[in-house]
Amino acid sequence: MYYIRAIVSGIIIWICISLSFYVLEKIPIIKHSFQLQSAITVFLSVFFALRAAKFYYAKNYKMNGLKLGIIMSVTALLLDVLITVPFVEIPNSRSYESFFTSPVLWGLVFVNTFSVYLWRKNQINKKTPV
Repeated sequence: MYYIRAIVSGIIIWICISLSFYVLEKIPIIKHSFQLQSAITVFLSVFFALRAAKFYYAKNYKMNGLKLGIIMSVTALLLDVLITVPFVEIPNSRSYESFFTSPVLWGLVFVNTFSVYLWRKNQINKKTPV
């Protein structure tokens, strides 16, 4: 059951990041700057990752934060394979290769995974008496 909740947390991350890019593409000042959209989304992804981790750990599961971060990131990447690339990237003349070789994507994966890991580590350290 706890793996299903971890996958749902990954779906939350994917939805939040996808919506961030969608909304940022509509803002006139930054709609032509992918770098600015990416920087804002990477910043926001920390908060999305923490919210999804809080959702997961609300049931008092004890999964390692790094493991949870990896499961969440892999889930989001699978949704990118199944939904984002075929329905967003390919119609805009991009490919699986261009999407999955983007440093922005891997930056988001890194930020998501390690945000969850560090948050969980911090939560465990708060509970441990010094």
